[in-house]
Amino acid sequence: MNSEAKKAYCDTSVFGGVYDSEFQIPSNRFFKQVRCGIFNLIISPVVDAEISDDNTPIEVKKVFKQHLKYAEIASVNQDEILLQSAYLKEKNLTPKWEDDALHVALATIHQCDKIVSWNFKHIVNFKKIPLYNAVNILNGYQSVAIYSPLEVVESDED
Repeated sequence: MNSEAKKAYCDTSVFGGVYDSEFQIPSNRFFKQVRCGIFNLIISPVVDAEISDDNTPIEVKKVFKQHLKYAEIASVNQDEILLQSAYLKEKNLTPKWEDDALHVALATIHQCDKIVSWNFKHIVNFKKIPLYNAVNILNGYQSVAIYSPLEVVESDED
C-alpha cells in the first residue's frame, strides 16, 4: 500500500464494470490506477460474498482475484453494523438494500477518502449522498466522498 495514495473503497459494481460496455473504459482505468499505486484499494467481506455468488460471471471473479494483492480488506465489526443500522433507521435505504448501506458504513469507518461505485440507485446518488453524510456526522464520523469510476480516474490525456 502506498502511504500517499488515496484510500478508495470499491464495491462489487466496479469489478463487474470491467465487462460492461458502458462502464468498461473507466472501470479498467480505475484498476490500472490501483495497480500503479494512485489508489489504495479497500474492499470488504461484503464485496467478496457478492463476487463469490454463483451468478457472478467467471470473468468478473478473475478480475476480483487479480486485484486482491492490491487490496486491503476492511473488516465488519459492531461499529460498521451500528452505522449501517443508522442509515436504515433514517430511511436512506430499505432493509432490502442493507448490503449497500454496509458498503457505505465500511468505507466511512475505515476512513476511506472515497467510495467508488456504479450503483447509481443506492450509493452514487445525489439525493442519498447527503443523507449518508448527515448520518455520519450525527454519529461522530467524517463525511465520505462518493463517486463513479468515471469521476475519479485520470484520462489518458492527463
